[in-house]
Amino acid sequence: MTHANRPVPPGLLAAYDDVLAAHWPAGTSSSLVPTPYGATHVNSCGPVGAPPLVLLPGGGATSTVWSAQASLLGRTHRIHAVDLVGEPGRSVRGERPIRTVADLNAWLDALLGGLGVESAALCGHSYGGWIALRYSLYAPRRVGRLVLVDPTGCFAGLRPGYLLRALPMLLRPTVRRSRAFLDWETRGVSPDPARARLRDEAVGFPSARPVTGPRPSPGQLRGLRTRTLVLLAGDSRAHDAGRVAARATRLLPDAETVTLPGATHHSLPQTDPGASEVGLRMEEFLSARARP
Repeated sequence: MTHANRPVPPGLLAAYDDVLAAHWPAGTSSSLVPTPYGATHVNSCGPVGAPPLVLLPGGGATSTVWSAQASLLGRTHRIHAVDLVGEPGRSVRGERPIRTVADLNAWLDALLGGLGVESAALCGHSYGGWIALRYSLYAPRRVGRLVLVDPTGCFAGLRPGYLLRALPMLLRPTVRRSRAFLDWETRGVSPDPARARLRDEAVGFPSARPVTGPRPSPGQLRGLRTRTLVLLAGDSRAHDAGRVAARATRLLPDAETVTLPGATHHSLPQTDPGASEVGLRMEEFLSARARP
């Protein structure tokens, strides 16, 4: 039996619901939005009719990682936190797989349409940041503002040492290997028990092969007119935060880049140091008036 055909771990959904109950705002609702690539699960909160904010998690994570930001920004925005199709969570893959960047863009088009959202602020962490940036290049009129939280594959490559450490976990994922890798990258910063249990349960999720591709070209990045906030983990072992910041600042016409001291790639966006600052920086960025 291949990894993609294995059943969903029975404890994952219970652990997922425990994190929602423990950390998400009262009144959070859930929905399944049909798309050509499967039913996409979305956790929503905040005033109906408020400006929409769509949140994409990193690879191997679920929409529940955005609880701190949802609690803060849900006062002024309608939050839609998404479980990526083919990744851990409650989204259900359809018969048509997501295999290309064009598929990812079409999936997000269908998702926004199903949510009744013509244009939204779009935010992604890690791999979710790559998806968000790619979609902003494809459909700039649908992205009012863009937030990238320690994005990978956007402005610089991953460090070889990070890839080497991740390799055993990628080749044969186990809870022990996942814990060891994340403990190394976060320098021992651990989530609370509910989140830790969900993280462990996600290791056995039958994930689909993620869509990957080259970084956007300098010309593509220079052509992006969407106002962008790039939040970087100062202690990230995934990539060199200084190099990412310099390239983003040089290439994006309308970008603000902030490095969060003490934050690591895999502690964001749900664990301090860094999680609270992500929410505050996003609140300031999203509430600022558009430049003339």
